[in-house]
Amino acid sequence: MDINSVLRQLADPLQQIVTRQLYFLSGFTGRDLEIFRTWWPTVDTGRRLALLRQLLEITETSFEVDYDPIFLLALGDEDGEVRTAAIEGLWESEDCSLVAPLLFLLAEDSVEQVRAAAASALGRFVLLGELEEIDDVLRDRLETALQEVISNDEETVEVRRRAVEAISYSGRPEIRDIISEAYESDDPMMQASALFAMGRSADPFWQDVLIPELDNPLPEVRYEAARACGELELVTAVPDLGLMAIHDVDREVQEAAIWALGNIGGKEARRILEACYEGEDEVLSQFAAEALDQANWLGEGQMLLFYDDDLDDNWETDELDE
Repeated sequence: MDINSVLRQLADPLQQIVTRQLYFLSGFTGRDLEIFRTWWPTVDTGRRLALLRQLLEITETSFEVDYDPIFLLALGDEDGEVRTAAIEGLWESEDCSLVAPLLFLLAEDSVEQVRAAAASALGRFVLLGELEEIDDVLRDRLETALQEVISNDEETVEVRRRAVEAISYSGRPEIRDIISEAYESDDPMMQASALFAMGRSADPFWQDVLIPELDNPLPEVRYEAARACGELELVTAVPDLGLMAIHDVDREVQEAAIWALGNIGGKEARRILEACYEGEDEVLSQFAAEALDQANWLGEGQMLLFYDDDLDDNWETDELDE
């Protein structure tokens, strides 16, 4: 299939975008990429956005495609929605060369949605820094930039809260203070991001904050609190999560509670999940089935520990569920 004929069809707003044509765009390099680069600005904005969104859908289901060259090109698009879609399309990339353009968009882009998306995308590079997979200079530059955004009162709440979420992977000692300040904000969305950050931080210090928030009147706050309890594997949260899973009036909150129970595992969590699975609510039953798979997988992993020669032979397997 000739690249020019494919691009002509893709540019035509009267023609439906065909998935098999999009597979042709994978792995563009050299001359093909230059042809695409020249063609891209000639395409209608709505069509460019639709194209990127379909490419993103394909990347979420197929590991064989590589649209990164197209998403990287679209980072410089004239339209803010297209730039945002391009950032989202690079969700799997761990290429450190992406940090610089993301930092530029975070600092300079005129569209709030783009800056917020850039802040979120930088979170995975903060994590890579914690895992010592990027150099210290880049890590410091990245985390300093995020802190500057967080402390900038002229920046919007949406961008600042995404920066809080992103930097929460960091092991810097000031991260607790950053999360605490966000939690004490008067803005409920900033508070929700603080709870999200608590879960990401892998810091059990936040247990006494998270469990009371499971009863917060705002569903978005309960949702983030439940997810964070699951991330931190807080066994003490299991009774409250169980009540949320069965009785919460918000479906997304119920789903978050069920996910958390699956991630925490243990006898009590599995008992609650089994009750949800066997109940009459088909949607909850499906959520519970997936969470039970996770809980059972965790249990099997823990059981394997008891075959390690370095462990005390007197341990009892029941201790794992306490």
